[in-house]
Amino acid sequence: MYPTPQEQPVDTLKGRRRISVGLPAVLSDGERRFPLTPEGAAMLAERGFEVWLQRGAAMPIHYPDGSFRQAGARIVDRAEAFAADIVLYLPAVSTDDARLMKPGAVLMSLLHVDRRTPESVAELLSRHVIALALDLVADADGNLPFADILSEIDGRAAMALASALLADPVHGKGILAGGVTGIVPCEVTVIGSGIAAVAAARSAVGLGAQVRMFDNDAYSLREAAYRLAGTPVVASALHPRVFDSALRSADIIIATPVRTPLTIGDDQLARLKRGVIAFDLSGQSPFPTLTRVDLAQASASPRLDRLAACYVNAGSAVPRTAAMALTTTFLTLLDDIVVSEGMANALRFNAGLSRAALTFLGKAVNPDIARIAGVRPIDINLYLQLS
Repeated sequence: MYPTPQEQPVDTLKGRRRISVGLPAVLSDGERRFPLTPEGAAMLAERGFEVWLQRGAAMPIHYPDGSFRQAGARIVDRAEAFAADIVLYLPAVSTDDARLMKPGAVLMSLLHVDRRTPESVAELLSRHVIALALDLVADADGNLPFADILSEIDGRAAMALASALLADPVHGKGILAGGVTGIVPCEVTVIGSGIAAVAAARSAVGLGAQVRMFDNDAYSLREAAYRLAGTPVVASALHPRVFDSALRSADIIIATPVRTPLTIGDDQLARLKRGVIAFDLSGQSPFPTLTRVDLAQASASPRLDRLAACYVNAGSAVPRTAAMALTTTFLTLLDDIVVSEGMANALRFNAGLSRAALTFLGKAVNPDIARIAGVRPIDINLYLQLS
């Protein structure tokens, strides 16, 4: 008898150049979060990627270089981290860093329109870098996987931090949010009804606080009420008198995105409780006259005499949680790029990914980026059909 040939597994990556993923250190004042954990680096290495970590880049999430080295990553300098095929860098890239990128590379960051400069955008265009805004990436169902998970973290973090600030015996009131028998709980006013708002409301309820949620979008408010069913959260439209009453009795105010931005003026601020804690997760500046305390840069406490500050960038206060959440989402996205055999194909076949493109083949394909660069935006689909 002759031996029968048997099927054998074939290493499909053999002979193919491995894709490098660069992880530069975050030097921006407006961002403290990091995109990947050592566990994520190990999973990328198992998938055939090379991971290049800038020396000391993961210290903000309390991981030493050795943790990434054991996971299969290479420890490199900043220039080499930015010279990778795919660069994961959450802040808006600076002009100097953009010059370190190789032509045709992929840059994945957050949109950060207000932190981009004409010079940095021009550098990305001149190098034909394919830049993606992760917070604009959508899945097949229209969900925003990166933006949604970061919003959820922001909502949870804001409530946790607000509770700690309120309980501070020196700079705060020295009180708990609630949950103590015989003690009237604190009141939390949540503006908005999206993912961040629901996350903040759930955390507040878990601490025993009384929660009121306001929005001017009835459909979004109805969806939030459905998600919060079984909890004592009171959901209401933004009726002026009802909303003003909730503001005056609130111990914590958390503002999240609403369809029609609102402004809380000085006359309303003057009627708020002494020592109330305010967080802005909306990016719409609902407290224009308050000092903004950016938690990506520093920590500060409000004065007891009056509402003195509005805290922003709550998610940057818990960067390790953000890294763990982003890791899973990044792995899925990078898998899709590999399966599509390149970024151009991934953009062509995935409408949710192409909508997140900022620059492509030396052209600005996002209106905000085009405005910053002083050029006309180009429809990316025209290029995808020809490439």
